[in-house]
Amino acid sequence: MGRDEAGTLAALKTHRTELLDAAIAEHHGRIVKLTGDGMLVEFSSVVNAVACAVKIQNGMQVRNADVPSDRRIEFRVGVHLGDIIVEDDDIFGDGVNVAARIESVATPGGIAVSAAVRDNVGNRLDLAFEDTGEQALKNIERPVRVFNVALGVPPAGISSAVTPTVPPPASAAPDRPSIAVLPFNNMSGDPEQEYFSDGITEDIITDLSKISGLHVIARNTAFTYRGTSVTMTQVAQDLGVRFVLEGSVRKAGERVRITGQLIDGKDGSLVWADRYDRDLTDIFAIQDDITHTIVSQLKVRILPEEKAAIERAPTENIEAYTYYLRGRQYLHLRTRAFLTLGRRMFARAVELDPHYARAYAGMATCDSLLASWHQMEISADDILAITGRALAIDPDLAEAHAARGLALSFANRRDEAAAAFARALSLDPDGYEANYYFARFSFANGELEAAARHFIRAIEIEPDDYRSPLHLQNVLPSLGRPEEGERYARLGLERAEKALMEHPEGSGPAQLGAAALARLGERDRAKEWLARAMAIDPDDIHAQYNAACVYALLGETDRAIDILESYLAHASGERKRWFIHDSDLDPIRDHPRYQKLLEITR
Repeated sequence: MGRDEAGTLAALKTHRTELLDAAIAEHHGRIVKLTGDGMLVEFSSVVNAVACAVKIQNGMQVRNADVPSDRRIEFRVGVHLGDIIVEDDDIFGDGVNVAARIESVATPGGIAVSAAVRDNVGNRLDLAFEDTGEQALKNIERPVRVFNVALGVPPAGISSAVTPTVPPPASAAPDRPSIAVLPFNNMSGDPEQEYFSDGITEDIITDLSKISGLHVIARNTAFTYRGTSVTMTQVAQDLGVRFVLEGSVRKAGERVRITGQLIDGKDGSLVWADRYDRDLTDIFAIQDDITHTIVSQLKVRILPEEKAAIERAPTENIEAYTYYLRGRQYLHLRTRAFLTLGRRMFARAVELDPHYARAYAGMATCDSLLASWHQMEISADDILAITGRALAIDPDLAEAHAARGLALSFANRRDEAAAAFARALSLDPDGYEANYYFARFSFANGELEAAARHFIRAIEIEPDDYRSPLHLQNVLPSLGRPEEGERYARLGLERAEKALMEHPEGSGPAQLGAAALARLGERDRAKEWLARAMAIDPDDIHAQYNAACVYALLGETDRAIDILESYLAHASGERKRWFIHDSDLDPIRDHPRYQKLLEITR
């Protein structure tokens, strides 16, 4: 600027007009304001934010190739993922401040991102990340872990220390067409009907997943695009697929209208589109038509047994089906209240159709989650009985095998449990419950490599899963990967905070988050999260157990043991043995009072 003020300003405007503005618009960003020679930009997608930054910096490298080094305009980019406050089209808050400070430590021509950004992007953008460690940033209270994006460096050359923490879903094999099915839009004018359009989407995904010649993106990953304004080509690029199916559902009385269109993600062209106006009783025939049309359009060979599985209607009773869809909607929310409500919906579906295998499996899954996550007194025998009914009707129902595996592990029938989990995963490798349950089972049996592998797969499948990353905080240090364990803990805490905001009635995120913060040495925050948990569920026995773990980790031995004594006075069965091998209690393990409790339990 000092050498050529007018020329520098003209060049800056040209770069912005020809490169920056176009890149920001392409990636759905919003320029909040200009700050002299910089700008503040907001994105609804962190993947889009980083992709935009990469496009800008790569574009500037090309533009500067023939420019003398002392005349080049070079940008620094900082990207952070955090909460903001919106006021009069401007944005404020700690998230903005951290982003600005990260930008200040980026190299000229480079991109610096926070650990939250790196963990959420994973390897979706085929980028390498260089760990620069904890950075003390001006006016930011706590150090921030910062990563540089290694522009032009292929991920294959990354060391294990900087391998992206959360990999995206695996790309399709080159010899199989690949497809993502986005959530069908609810056009009924009634938000209460969302469960029905979601259910249609899930069933189409399920049917397509039965075809061995097709690679289908899992439900949980595809549903992250709900409500986002993103092009089909961007979805295809993000998920590594060639085709994208989108559509809409309008349910009115006993009639249903479903539209669908298949898009080529390579260029956004329309491959196929159709509309179905039918009676509600034809819903399964519509799903079959859509599935078979896609198979035909993509020229995929479908095996006779796959064709039979797709055409086999799960129930003849449409009312039972609608109850099942409601139950599945509640099941996905996974709080204690919604799981209880979901079980009622599944039970009603079974009353209407006693031969509805998937409804029995839904009941068993709700019971398994209520018992393992929310510590409700549900016996393993009861869950096994329900899974037995489901499997008697459909022996290849993956979710029933997964619920059965958890019930068998409750009953300490380890070999049978391992076989049930293996069967569930062979039938549906993308099943969240099967991966999560098997990970916990493997951890309890000291099989740490298997535990880590299945916890990581659960994180890939379920974008809102906070439990698996927090469990990895315990698993990975024992495998010689403590830094990776800490990164997963940070990811888990972000997801736990989101879960608390969306469902403040559930204390589970605060309980596990408090223990994670205690392990990280963040004493005040650990106590703050524990107080949140106890305020939500003061009488919950599992919350009391986790409180004992937190105080043990914080070195408050007497308080931890006092709580454990009260816990053991009220706990029953298997729960009395939980603390025997819990590493969170290692700090108090040698205390005489703890040893006494151990002897009583044994």
